[in-house]
Amino acid sequence: MSADPTTVRRPRRHDPGRRDRLVDTTLDVIAAQGVAAATHRAIARAADVPLGSLTYHFGSLTELLAAAFTRHVDDVAARFDARMAAAPDRAAALEALVEHLTGDLLGSQRDLVLAVELYVAAARDAELRAVTQDWMSRSRRSLERHLDPVTAREVDALVEGLVLHSALSTDPMDAAQIRAALLRFAG
Repeated sequence: MSADPTTVRRPRRHDPGRRDRLVDTTLDVIAAQGVAAATHRAIARAADVPLGSLTYHFGSLTELLAAAFTRHVDDVAARFDARMAAAPDRAAALEALVEHLTGDLLGSQRDLVLAVELYVAAARDAELRAVTQDWMSRSRRSLERHLDPVTAREVDALVEGLVLHSALSTDPMDAAQIRAALLRFAG
């Protein structure tokens, strides 16, 4: 049976960057509405693509979330590593860590929300926990430029606690308090 010649087909869009756009849109949806609202339909609607595009590019919603959170982690981890690489000594590294916390992590409501959403999602999903594990490993390697491995791990845990504290507290620590805590702990 042949197709009706009067049927007009919508031309396919040539969209070579669609996969990347879906990842970026997923981060936008998560930042605005949370992981729970990041459904296939919500992401497809926000990206203005057919629902099938998501399943074409990603085998599951978890795979899409992992790609999105990995992009976020790659961005944050690269900024942090650059700060630590530029620090000439331990004192400068601790100051760079304060700047990373107060500027990169806590200075952006979007980045703060994405970090917390990743923590919550990773607590329930082993595939997403692999993303957080990678983030922690990268942070520790950056910290180990100036700290021994044990102290780097402990400082990394302190940083994660400070991020959660800042996201949840009605009276979060300011930069001076964060600096004092880090200096007391690792100075």
